[in-house]
Amino acid sequence: MPVDAATLERIALSRDEYERLVGMLDREPNELELGMAAALWSEHCGYKHTRPLFRHFPTTGPRVLTEAGAENAGAIDLGDGWCAVFKMESHNHPSAIEPYEGAATGVGGILRDIFAMGMRPVALLDSLRFGPLDDARNRHLFSGVVAGIGGYGNCVGVPTVGGEVQFDPAYGGNPLVNAMCLGVGRVEHLLSASARGPGNPLVLVGADTGRDGIHGATFASVELDEASEERRPAVQVGNPFMEKLLLEACVELAEQHGEWIEGLQDLGAAGLTSSSVEAAARAGTGIDIDVSRVPRREAGMTPDEVMLSESQERMLVIPKREHLDDVLALFRRWELHADVVGEVTDDGYATIRDGDNIAGRIPIGVLTDPPQYELETERPPDLDARQAEDLAALPDCEDPTGDLLALLGSQNIASRRWIYRQYDHEVLTGTVVPPGGDAALIWLKGTDRALAVATDCNGRLVELEPRTGAACAVAEAARNVVAVGATPVAVTDCLNFGNPERPYIAYQIEQSILGLADACRTFGTPVVSGNASLYNETPAGAVLPTPTVGMLGVLDDVERRLTPAIGVGDEVLLLGAPLAQPAGALAGSEYLASRHGRVAGAPAIDLDFEARVQRLVLDANERGLLTAAHDLADGGLAVALAECCLAGDTGLDAGAADIGDRLDGALFGEAQSRFVVAVRDPAARAALEALAAETGVEVVALGTAGGDRLRLGPVDASVGALREAYEGGLPRALGAG
Repeated sequence: MPVDAATLERIALSRDEYERLVGMLDREPNELELGMAAALWSEHCGYKHTRPLFRHFPTTGPRVLTEAGAENAGAIDLGDGWCAVFKMESHNHPSAIEPYEGAATGVGGILRDIFAMGMRPVALLDSLRFGPLDDARNRHLFSGVVAGIGGYGNCVGVPTVGGEVQFDPAYGGNPLVNAMCLGVGRVEHLLSASARGPGNPLVLVGADTGRDGIHGATFASVELDEASEERRPAVQVGNPFMEKLLLEACVELAEQHGEWIEGLQDLGAAGLTSSSVEAAARAGTGIDIDVSRVPRREAGMTPDEVMLSESQERMLVIPKREHLDDVLALFRRWELHADVVGEVTDDGYATIRDGDNIAGRIPIGVLTDPPQYELETERPPDLDARQAEDLAALPDCEDPTGDLLALLGSQNIASRRWIYRQYDHEVLTGTVVPPGGDAALIWLKGTDRALAVATDCNGRLVELEPRTGAACAVAEAARNVVAVGATPVAVTDCLNFGNPERPYIAYQIEQSILGLADACRTFGTPVVSGNASLYNETPAGAVLPTPTVGMLGVLDDVERRLTPAIGVGDEVLLLGAPLAQPAGALAGSEYLASRHGRVAGAPAIDLDFEARVQRLVLDANERGLLTAAHDLADGGLAVALAECCLAGDTGLDAGAADIGDRLDGALFGEAQSRFVVAVRDPAARAALEALAAETGVEVVALGTAGGDRLRLGPVDASVGALREAYEGGLPRALGAG
């Protein structure tokens, strides 16, 4: 008989979706079949509201080695037989309930996505969002998430090298925890997550299976509310030491014995269900699994509990029949459980047995064909008024030095040292530009190359104008990569939004995807992997629309790397725009939000001009003209120069600079497409100015580095005062209340 409403609500399946499933099967599903379908049809696994929009993304290019969405992560050709794989995933809802384990298992899951492709993980990044730290609950979530990231990554031995964190009331109670991982290896060692070869065994490797994480995929596809604490069992518990064994065993298998296997897949959302079914779908095969052969750590587990468990540190391996014993021996040598739990079939079905009994049998094509919904969009009615707000009517800043110190100590700009000092960012000895700058830089050992990685998104800009704000997220991520000397080559994303069934949220999603696509096409950075996390809401409302961008860049000569650190005697210049800026440059800025309590204005970006400015910085660096570079983002020019002074432990005299009539716009405006750069001598400055003239990019001389004070127009502050404000911001915020 049909299931009741309470059951459908528990598994996040609508009545219409249930009827669709019945129609596809031509019968009622049993409990196991229903659970498997609900998991794979969930928003988290099935992308019901976003997949139709992915067609807008550019996904191909001369470096791209994988089809977007076809494997666990995207792969990029680095030349000379090397490749990089990378991806970003969300673990938002689990982190809201159990911040330490939610964040830790998010790290574990993204690591497995990388070594499931046979690549060695070499860098982790995390993009985080929380409510303001003056709230005790937000401080608890923030501290727990940071500890979970460090606790897992440090134990596994993969450096956490970068990321970003922002605070806004809209994230209160629903933090965003997005984890990104980068792996490298030889192209010939790339593995596929395909269950090829009927008759080949299915081998489950790693931890025993328990009840943790059951219905985790469906939990990630609903809004948080007062009852969400009851979903604690949907949060997994990790074991990073076992993950380390899995990592080393899988990398050894790929690098030394790839011919032994047909496929390798991690067990993430929906556990054994998604790993086996998706692997079969990729190969056009079927699977036959006997749950009685799955090692368990809890007694009395039902077939649906075994198939839907999201217990961590597990991999599904598809060996060739003739190499089964070799594969089992390899994993057991690493002291890992490895058990045959089924085999690949040629019938296109997922057949689940419990000993001699068939517990469920359902076509692979049904499970991997979730409903796809066309978004019903409506532009939020307040956007036009917010964009049209006359920011010039606001009073100009009266204490520029005090405002700069306040911004440097604010939660959204202050040093992140309190966070990254908890992470081992030097393990594996490949980190050449550590956390704290624009992008992290990882040396590709055995070559002269390095890989730059950065994550970015300003949710306020996306809220004000989703298409433009999302394009700005790509642009800022690219600028961060360019600022260390690397050429942007590819993107991963994590699309964090509220309930897509609400027209205003649907508008944000659709327009943001279009904006990401606009920018990626302009910069030649295809989207090779990603994730969508929807239903990020609490009873208080939705999170800011946060389409987080993870950017990968390549630097051919690691000795050409740049940092924000200016040196005594350097000439410091502004590239990309005049020094004077109107009040409109404050649109969506940190200054406007913190000083005036407003999120207003019209964000703007000229993508073609942005690309020219970035190309200018890269060309100048390739010619050896630059000694430092830093992009302008949160806090504008004054904050960027303060960060350059702090990085180089020197002052800067730009007191004579003509910053125009509007102090706040010039000092703290966040107009796009701008860099601060430094050159060593007048000859380099002249060469840079000539190169800029050829590309139509403005260059403004600011001053010379030296002394112990930052002077910029009316701003006059000691480097010591800057450092005290900047370094003490987060510790002070965490001591509040």
